Amino acid sequence: MAEEKEADSFKILRIHDRRVERRNLRESSAIAPQPQRGQPQLGSDYGGPPLPPTQHGPVYQELTNITQEQWNLQTRDTSGLQAMWFSEGEPKDKTGPSFLPEATFGQPYMSPSLSRDVWSFLRTIPPVPAEVKVRRAPGDFCKVGMLHHGKRVSAIAVSRAPHHVYTCGSGYIRVWDDSALHASDRAPQAQLDFQNRQNRVLTCKLFPDEQSLITGGVAQTLTLWDLAPTPQVKAQLASTGPICYSLAISSDAHICLACFKGFVEIWDVQNQILIRKHEVPVYGSRCVDITGHKFWTGGEDTILYSWDLRSYQRLQQHHLSNEILCITHDPGEEWVLAGLKMSDIVILHAHREEKFKAVIQRYTHHHNLKFASCGTYFVSTQDESIHCIEAPTLQRLFQTEESSDILCCDISSDNKYLVTGSKNTATVYQLLY
Repeated sequence: MAEEKEADSFKILRIHDRRVERRNLRESSAIAPQPQRGQPQLGSDYGGPPLPPTQHGPVYQELTNITQEQWNLQTRDTSGLQAMWFSEGEPKDKTGPSFLPEATFGQPYMSPSLSRDVWSFLRTIPPVPAEVKVRRAPGDFCKVGMLHHGKRVSAIAVSRAPHHVYTCGSGYIRVWDDSALHASDRAPQAQLDFQNRQNRVLTCKLFPDEQSLITGGVAQTLTLWDLAPTPQVKAQLASTGPICYSLAISSDAHICLACFKGFVEIWDVQNQILIRKHEVPVYGSRCVDITGHKFWTGGEDTILYSWDLRSYQRLQQHHLSNEILCITHDPGEEWVLAGLKMSDIVILHAHREEKFKAVIQRYTHHHNLKFASCGTYFVSTQDESIHCIEAPTLQRLFQTEESSDILCCDISSDNKYLVTGSKNTATVYQLLY
């Protein structure tokens, strides 16, 4: 009964579609026409009645009465911010805007002058640096390239400046340069062969500076790669388990977590030192992610665990009812998303007791989640389907189908390309704004 109560405590959300009909999927002339095209939006399958009104604190109530002129005056230095979402009541430990997929700003209307508390709250919103180009979510996409890896693509990474794609699988990694992204017949720029051809990459992560890559999988080591000027092995980190299922890297690139069956290795990757072999539930160790001083694990036992990186104590466990296939987080490391085997997406705040579930109810074998670095959207792949979903509105921006199951995906950090990996190839999509 305790598990049922925990699962029932999630607020249910609906992923909804645009009301306007989107254009069909456009394909580059370099690609032969494919049978699958952008799917029309499905209103009834994912829609639902509006959520009941929520009781909010005085700051929220006053904020909803801001006039457009008042808001423009206050946000003159933060013009790139998206519409904000606020939690029920006052935030307990954070004063910035909340990515809460529930109650949005309504249409502003005339109101009296704002109180000192509200102006103080608004001033805590940091300005967007002048050098940052704030992007909206993409309105469309175009399939522009196919990368022929030759074997099952189990993991993938995309870098920028210049763009490179790293397709990973059994025996080798292939490197594709910018010219291959808009073609279907280009050879890879390089092929990185493993000494042991039986080694198979199941997971990979780019470092924040995109100058290094770490890979793990069916091997006795984690491999650290230098990518510039020429990709080469930098170090081999001797792991204590036979199969690494998932990797995560801290935002400062000092800590790497490697998830094995029943434990997580915590590495100081700068000094290439194993800090700790941390035991976790055997059936709760399929995937791992890190946000600040917390890390998260989940798997077949349907429970999402959070752990303290300093004390190594278990902090919380959330019963999600279905097997957890992937975990990711937003760029601000405030929100954690878990993709379930029933295709549902669970959204939890990393610090507050706020839990939501976007219900899809479709059984799936493969579920991948990737948040865009701009923070305005994320991609969910479910078997052969791709869904691009705006944050925080949960509006589906577009969707399409591939001919086979999608095993992995990544978005370039400049938010220009989405690349998916499947049984023999990787597909390149250009995101259009």
